[in-house]
Amino acid sequence: MTTSSLDMPVRPAMSADPEYTAWAAARRRKLWRRRILPALGIGGLIALWWLVIAIFDVKPFIAPSPWAVVETLYAKRAVLLDNLIPTALEAAGGFLLGNLAAIAIATIFVHNKTLQDIFFPVVLMFNAIPLVAKAPVLVLIMGNGMEPKITIAALVCFFPTLVNMVRGLESVNPQAMELMRVLSASKTEIFFRLRLLNSLPYLFSALRIAASMCVIGAVVGEWVGATVGIGAMILQATFNFDSPLLYAAIVMSATLSGLFFLLVTVAERLVIRWQPESSH
Repeated sequence: MTTSSLDMPVRPAMSADPEYTAWAAARRRKLWRRRILPALGIGGLIALWWLVIAIFDVKPFIAPSPWAVVETLYAKRAVLLDNLIPTALEAAGGFLLGNLAAIAIATIFVHNKTLQDIFFPVVLMFNAIPLVAKAPVLVLIMGNGMEPKITIAALVCFFPTLVNMVRGLESVNPQAMELMRVLSASKTEIFFRLRLLNSLPYLFSALRIAASMCVIGAVVGEWVGATVGIGAMILQATFNFDSPLLYAAIVMSATLSGLFFLLVTVAERLVIRWQPESSH
């Protein structure tokens, strides 16, 4: 079956053709799995939330109903958006900084095993320090501006990307590597034409994780010291027992994480076109 440049099947001309029947069935299954099933999952979760509130008569200051959260999202949309913008900027800055640093260091590690043996355990131990312990130190060093929040978000993204990038750069087919050497390819040519292309699936797997984690890092940074941002709004709503606003802020942060994840997924489909589509 032919495919377009965006890896989407081209509809056969004859609707009575068995090939068209198979194509239509595959398209329906793809639509069901990628769109309808996730929508059903989200709808089921909201229904369960509403049911628990109704059956157990949960007090509004503990857990509001979904409708109360929706009303808060609409009534305070301006305030929520004003606080979402700095969080989005911090998360995006941390995402770019952390992943670029991880890619650069992974490249150095692959070409210098001695440095990898020396510094990789150091990176591992630093990553083992809880995020809530690193955040106050960074705020003390950098102040209460956006810098410590961006750094915290970058640190959250750094380690998963470093590990996956090193693995991707090292897991090159030995036969392909030997062929490049036979052709007298330089280290630069081997890196860009073989290692880098081989590492892209590993890299995008890490970027999908980092796309969600960078928002968490920005929010945690705002908990430690900030007057604006989703993290600061979550703390204020908690201290004021304003549970609808608290849940609305959580929904906004989750939406931001989902948007980052979607952007990475779209970028992966545009960049990695040689991988066959999953048959699940």
